[in-house]
Amino acid sequence: MKPVLLLSNGHGEDLSGAALGSQLRQRGVAVEALPLVGHGQAYRQAGIPVLGPTRDFSTGGLGYTSLAGRLTDLREGQFTYVLRLLGRLWRRRLRYRLVVAVGDLVPVLGAWLTGQESAVYLVAYSSHYEGRLRLPWPCGWLLKRPRVRAVWSRDQLTAKDLSEQLGRPVDFLGNPFLDPLLEGVAATAASRPGEEPSGGAAAASRPVLAVLPGSRLPEALGNLPLLLGVLERLPAANGGSGEAAILRAALVAALKPTAIAAAAAPLGWRFVQGDGAAGPEPASLQRQGRRLELHWNRFAAVLASSDLVLAMSGTASEQAVALARPVLQLAGPGPQFTEGFAEAQRRLLGPGVQCAAGPVGQENTLAATARMLGSMLDRLADPVAGPTWRRELEAIAAERLGATGGSDRIAAAIQTILNSPKRTLQGD
Repeated sequence: MKPVLLLSNGHGEDLSGAALGSQLRQRGVAVEALPLVGHGQAYRQAGIPVLGPTRDFSTGGLGYTSLAGRLTDLREGQFTYVLRLLGRLWRRRLRYRLVVAVGDLVPVLGAWLTGQESAVYLVAYSSHYEGRLRLPWPCGWLLKRPRVRAVWSRDQLTAKDLSEQLGRPVDFLGNPFLDPLLEGVAATAASRPGEEPSGGAAAASRPVLAVLPGSRLPEALGNLPLLLGVLERLPAANGGSGEAAILRAALVAALKPTAIAAAAAPLGWRFVQGDGAAGPEPASLQRQGRRLELHWNRFAAVLASSDLVLAMSGTASEQAVALARPVLQLAGPGPQFTEGFAEAQRRLLGPGVQCAAGPVGQENTLAATARMLGSMLDRLADPVAGPTWRRELEAIAAERLGATGGSDRIAAAIQTILNSPKRTLQGD
């Protein structure tokens, strides 16, 4: 049988595509991928072939969110790059039995341009944003085409809304981007990274704050000083226990130690290299007795160990909510994690995600964020309020993101399409 092509356009979309691809390969289905944004590292890590050379752009595929971003995309050639990728796809279109679009309008349009049958996991849109989803033109028209064999949404509310709007079934089968994370959490649940050298049993009783600067560069590096500004203002003790929180940053490999040290030094933070002589002591940033552990490529382990999350990230915040971790946002200059993006994410993910008011990067905003962070740690430590809040967060996770196993369920639905007769379509 001809292979399936996974067409995606973003970091989170690549995670979902790679999870789907891995499940399909376990079922004996040949899979290839075409990431329209970035290098598609998630596919490469999963061993899924990526079509042709790829490249990154400074806006991380989010230039459309602002005029400056659009101009940056034009200057860096992203529009012509995507057109070249779509041209490459069109030339290879007869190679594929099915094109699976993961993301938004762009991969949906790309799948339609191939002339082949397709299926769509519409992960980028949700009715939680507005109550009634307004799809960008011509996305709605494309999703109604008979050539689109199935449409899957990212939540049940969107499935109901789009089923009514499109006049066809739209199903919610779960979110594949959660599955690799939860598998990683299960594999590392027995130990919390860095606790042994940080104080053994005493460390285990302290709350853990996960710090997420994001995955896109150079934005993630630019976010780091803002996050450090919050951490240096965080009260040294919470809940009256006299115990300070353990601070752990989850970093992508592209955030190099030298760049981190250079970004942190003007704020008075000193980079300290990890020492493996007496145990797995992580590298850290330190300032006036405060210590931020630095963990590269250990996102699942850091999140599994956390009690609370301070985030300037998109997909990672959704994954934290899925684990019933409370998330405190800190908006930045972007191009991704701006005030507008953060506000939209709160509508998407519900009351488990909070954000202090105030202009980006200002002293008052950083101080307000630190105070809110301290209050959240106090609430978690409260013997009555803490467990109640955790149960509320679990209910939010189930409502907004669904159960685990989405990649397996969608892969099964794709296999059903592959095993059914190919439609003879006219005028589509």
